[in-house]
Amino acid sequence: MKEAREKPSWILSEFIEGGGGGQLDCVDLDLYKSGSTTPVVEGYGKDDDEKSAILLTRSQLQASISGIMDVDEENTVTASVADSSTVGADDQTVVPAIDTISVQPLQHIIAPLITTPVVPPIAPLPAVPLPVPRPLAPLPVRPPIIRPPLAQNGDLRTSDSDSDQDELGSSHGAAGESQEYEISEESRLVRERQEKAMQELLMKRRAAALAVPTNDGAVRARLRRLGEPITLFGEREMERRDRLRMLMAKLDAEGQLERLMKAHEDEEAAAASPTEMEEDIQYPFYTEGSQALLEARKEIAKYSMVKSALRLHRARRKQDDPDEDLDAEIDWSLKQAASLVLDCSEIGDDRPLSGCSFSHDGKMLATCALSGVAKLWSVPEVKKVTTLKGHTERATDIAFSPTGYHLATASADRTARLWNTEGSAQRTFEGHLDRLARIAFHPSGKYLGTASFDKTWRLWDIETGEELLLQEGHSRSVYGLSFHHDGSLAASCGLDSLARVWDLRSGRSILALEGHIKPVLGVSFSPNGYHLATGGEDNTCRIWDLRKRKSLYIIPAHSNLVSQVKFEPQEGYFLVTSSYDMTAKVWSSRDFKPVRTLSGHEAKVTSLDVVGDGQCVATVSHDRTIKLWSSKDNEKVKTMDID
Repeated sequence: MKEAREKPSWILSEFIEGGGGGQLDCVDLDLYKSGSTTPVVEGYGKDDDEKSAILLTRSQLQASISGIMDVDEENTVTASVADSSTVGADDQTVVPAIDTISVQPLQHIIAPLITTPVVPPIAPLPAVPLPVPRPLAPLPVRPPIIRPPLAQNGDLRTSDSDSDQDELGSSHGAAGESQEYEISEESRLVRERQEKAMQELLMKRRAAALAVPTNDGAVRARLRRLGEPITLFGEREMERRDRLRMLMAKLDAEGQLERLMKAHEDEEAAAASPTEMEEDIQYPFYTEGSQALLEARKEIAKYSMVKSALRLHRARRKQDDPDEDLDAEIDWSLKQAASLVLDCSEIGDDRPLSGCSFSHDGKMLATCALSGVAKLWSVPEVKKVTTLKGHTERATDIAFSPTGYHLATASADRTARLWNTEGSAQRTFEGHLDRLARIAFHPSGKYLGTASFDKTWRLWDIETGEELLLQEGHSRSVYGLSFHHDGSLAASCGLDSLARVWDLRSGRSILALEGHIKPVLGVSFSPNGYHLATGGEDNTCRIWDLRKRKSLYIIPAHSNLVSQVKFEPQEGYFLVTSSYDMTAKVWSSRDFKPVRTLSGHEAKVTSLDVVGDGQCVATVSHDRTIKLWSSKDNEKVKTMDID
């Protein structure tokens, strides 16, 4: 008991919750005074076998022992009372102020107080209150990026220093001082467009302030010194000068103009000699042709002058002669075209047909097919006369000579061949680097033009088989070719959606006809001399006026691509188009209204031709058939007075 007194403790015995509920063993006063949350009272239930622990915290014990915690001396008095307790006859110890407890349990309880108190292994762990979690530090507020608002009239507020950024950063540091916002994506795009427009405007202003040479030769020389192409394809003098101006403005903005110009001028001054400076290059540049080409150009010029004079004389006579009624003549021709009906249909080959052509007198028809075989047919019976074999690949087109009984075929084997009507090959024209597309004879009958997928068209001499002209100019494959009825001009069309008009007497490209939005597949000159028709994959046929150098009319011709166009060869009063929509259509050349639709093919119509007097039209198709369309009243044909 003395050891118990050395460590101040309270010994208390009472029944919990109405008595008999359990026995309170000891109270640790030090823990009680320190306000610890650990249990300060330990005890066990009445049943020692169960060893159920009773733990009381400071707050639970305060109500029970509030009257006995005055001073430490009271602990001594309590202990002395326990020592002076009397022993009765039944050997029981009596404590006056405290409930009766046995000595054995007391000794058993005090022993753990001296030694290190250990919770019995069978008792559950004490219910320790969970510690209050320390409050987390607030997350730092991420300041959004604040962009200055756009000023009015398109002016942008910019800053060349970092002071604005520092002010923005300090304003973001204090939370809640100013309202933070973010510019939307749409506003950002608008701002970028405005910045780009502003840069372009400044570039144009800077370019306008630069001194640019006005002489085209000086402009070319300046471009050469700057390491740029001196000319681009189809570029005119003013366009070249504007290109130099923008280039100089760009270099000036980058701070490289003076250095670059000085370096080039120094190099040229050091490398050039007086003799070289005197030699001036003449532009536009050209490639010298052969003597045979020169002679061919002379022949073409002589031929075209005579033909054009006859055409103009005939046109003046029709205009001045009161007996000539042009409208009545056109109406009669259109009436004949409107009465075209299917006259004959014949299987032309085992493979799809790709081209057809009438002879100059209209008595023979030539066809070619993807089998590589060409055939001659009599008209109007459409009976096979002969077969032309020689190509190793599919045949792409066929054409009769306008002056004699010769015909030419084009093939995917990169060659063209000249044939007679007996079926023997007379010439083979080799030189193209890719497969051929369309071919055409010059009106004089002395020259043959071929269009190819190697982006060129070539002119050949029929008599010698020599290649006279290799003409470039299209950026993609050349598909169609046609010659003016006077013989002075040639028109080519290709997959670059362009049609070009060439002067055969000088070799120049005099017109570039832009308007089609897809490849152009067919081209044809009108006999009147100033109209040109083109058809392409955009399903339209365009009429061009060569005098005005622009598109005169756009015909929404078909529901599929236009594969071929042909004017009536005598006067050009109507135009015929064929299409992959399985039809061919006749159009008036006076107002370009539809006159007749020729329906009957069961597949794509690939080519057509019109006989000289316009009374018969031939079409060929992928359905392997040849169809002849003739006027109903051929027996009442009226003779027209022509020169």
